Amino acid sequence: MNLYIATFHTHLSALMTSRTLTGKGVRARMMPVPRKLSSSCGTCIRYEAEEPNLATMDVDVERVYQVGPEEQYTLLLENQ
Repeated sequence: MNLYIATFHTHLSALMTSRTLTGKGVRARMMPVPRKLSSSCGTCIRYEAEEPNLATMDVDVERVYQVGPEEQYTLLLENQ
């Protein structure tokens, strides 16, 4: 199981994506964005899944990262 963090331009987008992921059986929770990452709204979703589920993200997703050992972040998607 891999760990991911998705940041968003709006809180509503984060909430909608969290509900969509949870509905698909993905363990996801909303939380403040880690200091190493920045976000327009300050809210992110941290979730565990076999794959990053990029197609599930709301249109206002900002970035999706895979979280590695020692909280190292690998950028998987950037939406400006």
